[in-house]
Amino acid sequence: MKGARNRPGNDPGPRPEVLLALFAAALLLFNFPLLAVWNVPATVFGLPVLPVALFVIWAGLVAILAMVSERRREGGDGPA
Repeated sequence: MKGARNRPGNDPGPRPEVLLALFAAALLLFNFPLLAVWNVPATVFGLPVLPVALFVIWAGLVAILAMVSERRREGGDGPA
């Protein structure tokens, strides 16, 4: 019975293409040219902009990964 369990369509996690796209987005968002945009002498609610931007970007990527993982687990992503 292990054949049915190991088929790609039965995998409860996100598809590899989605994970690769999220990795590429993280690579671009955490790379120098875009981080230089946030390196300004300003504050957001009393906090420096760069750490706030890093946290917001990271939290957004984690939230997107969680949404994609849950959608796939519920079967809303369609056949693989």
